Amino acid sequence: MVENMSIPQHIDLFLENLRSKGRSENTITNYAVDLCQFAEYLNNLDIKEAGHITGEVIRGFLREVMGFGFAKTSASRKLSAARGFTKWLSRTGVLDYDPGEELKGPKLAASLPRALSYEDTEMLLSKGPKHGKHFLRDRLILELMYGSGLRISELIGLNLDDIEFTERILRIRGKGGKERIVPFGAPVQKLLEEWITARSIENGPLFASEKGAERLTVRTAHRVVLRSAKRAALYGVSPHTLRHCFATHMLERGAPLRVVQEMLGHESIATTQRYLSITTEQIKKSYMQSHPRAND
Repeated sequence: MVENMSIPQHIDLFLENLRSKGRSENTITNYAVDLCQFAEYLNNLDIKEAGHITGEVIRGFLREVMGFGFAKTSASRKLSAARGFTKWLSRTGVLDYDPGEELKGPKLAASLPRALSYEDTEMLLSKGPKHGKHFLRDRLILELMYGSGLRISELIGLNLDDIEFTERILRIRGKGGKERIVPFGAPVQKLLEEWITARSIENGPLFASEKGAERLTVRTAHRVVLRSAKRAALYGVSPHTLRHCFATHMLERGAPLRVVQEMLGHESIATTQRYLSITTEQIKKSYMQSHPRAND
């Protein structure tokens, strides 16, 4: 019965509805990530039924997202996901009205991608679990996302036969099914070998659910990053932050723009150039703060 369904179950139905309308898997993945955070917010308020979602609740969610330090573009996207969800709930009769209909997101301004410093990135990676049931999986997820700049959907879509251990490369299927080649480093190789051995993986998904029947969910991978960020006392960090760090740090250390574009799977080099802009600002700031004659 619909009235007895949990909020996560309603979210799953909403995502299936999007899929049935032909929305791209990347779009559905983004909705899943944002609505996972919305569901956690509702749970913290002890709201267990979708019928209890109000406009004030959604406003509170936006305030919390902004308080965590998310960029306005990310906050706007998360609000859009919540509004799309409540609109669907009203259309299906779960809500008597659409509480998100009149809500507006933050005013957007031109912004640059946010990347962590080398030191903060290292802290985030080092704060991954050292033991426990999922320590290998979680550390591998963190290293892969930063080490190869993967989108979260690309991470959970990896299969064992996408990995070339001798060449140390991944074959990634990105947006529109376009395939690209991305290298991975020694830390990832070591963790991959340990993970595959521990799980006795012979084929199929690299990251599967505990029962092994399905792929790891976007929600689970998202929580891995959030938990590590929390342990490192870093706020406003998302899985996409690690992709930003990958691109920014590569460019800062001299990687050609075209190479980074290819590794990220960007159609337009203008998208990749946004990372180059932020590194220029960081270099200028470092110079002005550090060079003895910068202000003479």
